[in-house]
This record gives sequence, structure tokens and C-alpha cells, in this order.
Amino acid sequence: MKKAAQRIYYGKALTELASRNDIVVLDADLGWSTRTSDFAKVAKERFIQIGIAEQNMIGVAAGLAAAGKTVFASTFAVFATGRCWEQIRQAVAYPKLNVKIVATHCGISVGGDGASHQALEDIAIMRALPNMTVISPADANEAYAATMAIADHEGPCYMRMGRADFPIITPENVKFEIGKATVMREGKDVTLIGTGQMVTSCLEAADALGEKGISAEVINVSTIKPLDAEAIITSVSKTKCAVTAEEHSIIGGLGSAVAECLADRRPTPLERVGVNDTFGESGEPNELMKKYGLTTDDVVNAAENVIKRKKVRK
Repeated sequence: MKKAAQRIYYGKALTELASRNDIVVLDADLGWSTRTSDFAKVAKERFIQIGIAEQNMIGVAAGLAAAGKTVFASTFAVFATGRCWEQIRQAVAYPKLNVKIVATHCGISVGGDGASHQALEDIAIMRALPNMTVISPADANEAYAATMAIADHEGPCYMRMGRADFPIITPENVKFEIGKATVMREGKDVTLIGTGQMVTSCLEAADALGEKGISAEVINVSTIKPLDAEAIITSVSKTKCAVTAEEHSIIGGLGSAVAECLADRRPTPLERVGVNDTFGESGEPNELMKKYGLTTDDVVNAAENVIKRKKVRK
């Protein structure tokens, strides 16, 4: 299966957007890592290297957006959502400005950089803000399509991407619609709801479950806010149980969003696969994914557990 880094395709999308005079790109001294440097090569006059000053970057982004620009501001996720949260709240989300905060190096798979750089709470932080759209693409193709989509979307957006190469599971010309989930595979026994690279794990888990005679439906939730509640409710109405999977804390992320949706609309047995309220550590990405319970096997086990709960409930 072909793999590619989402951030590479983000850079590709930015170069395509460079033909639009309203697009301005900001970075916090990480242009090569975030790939905003690709935009700088074709539109240097609209690229601003702020330096290691993330709070200032958001302030500048807000000012440019207030003047009519569509602004992309990028850095690592721990800095993009943590260090400058107050600036995002007061200067971007509150006035509903057209700032797109696109962060790389999310999740435990950042690897050797360790806990200080492994953003596991960024979805929770951003989805709690009014007016903020939160996106987590499944692969590089979706990262490209999502970048183009948020450029046309009026209002604040946060998009998270990983550091490593992910399997490509969507077509090259995938259509991305903000607020819409995608049914990747139909099934009748359990609903697997993934976001980011964990969508691949959900698809692999569906294969493994199929070998055991279990039919799993797989949903890619690449927009976490606004959540596509109808797609989730439609699926669990059929399967009667669900598993969420995310490279994020189980607190406040996709699992919490789905749990809230089900509690409000259709109480359903639910298992959440994610990092269980802990910081990460340095290590090889695959080894960390295994240690912190973010593998295909973990999704399979969660599916089998929730199916047992469903049967008991009957």
C-alpha cells in the first residue's frame, strides 16, 4: 500500500492556492517541517516567517484576516493549540475570523521527539471553542482536499496532521466536504468510527473481523466538528454498537464527540480506542502505537468487547 506524509500534500495544496491573491501563509520557524516552505517558493511576498513566536503568529494572522485575507498559520500541534490558545480564543474564534490553523506532528506517532511534542489533546482544546471547525484527514489525499476546502470555508478552522507517512486509502481526486463523514465499508454487526491514520486501522480491523464472521461498517470522520451525527446515528441504528479510534486522548476527542452524540440521540454500547489519559514518551512510532493501544488488534479487541456488551444488553 502506497504511503505519504499528509504535510507534503498540504504543501502541495498551498502552492496550488498561491494563485489566489487573498491567501497569506504564516509559519513559526518550522517551514520545512510543516511544508509551508513550498508556498514561500512560489509566493514569497505573501509568506511571513514569524519565528519562534506562536502567540504573535496568531495575532498577525488575526490582523491579516480582519483586513480581508485568508490566512494559513502553521506550526507543530503542541504549539499551535497550547502555547497560543488564548490568542486563538480571543482574536480568531470570538470574532469568527478567516484563519486556518494547520498543525503537523500530531499524536503519539511523532515518535522520538517525545511527550513534549506529541499532541494528544489538541482536538479537545480546539473543538471546545465556539465557531471553530476541526478537521483530521485520514491520509495525504484527504489532507490536500481538506486544505482546498478550508480555503473556501468562511471562518476559523483547525486541521491536524501527523508527521510520518500514512497509507493512502482515499482516491487521488477524493471529494472533501466539511461536516460530512464517509462510509468506507458497509457492515451490519459493529460500526468502526475512525479519524486520521486510525481509519486505516479500522479498515484493517474490518478485514480481520470479517475472517471471524463479523461484519463491520467503517466510517471515516475527518470532520470532528461539526460532527456528522446523522451518518453515525444511521450506522448504529443498524449495527447497535460502535467503536471509535483516534490517535488522541480518549478524553475530549472523537470518542467523546461520538459518545455525546449517542447519549443525546441514541444510547448505544461504545468502546473508545485512544490514548488512555497519559502523556507519551520517546520511541519508534510503531512501538509507541502498540504500547499505547493504537493498533489494528486494539480495534479488533474493542469491537469484540462491544459486540459482547450488545448481546448482554439484549
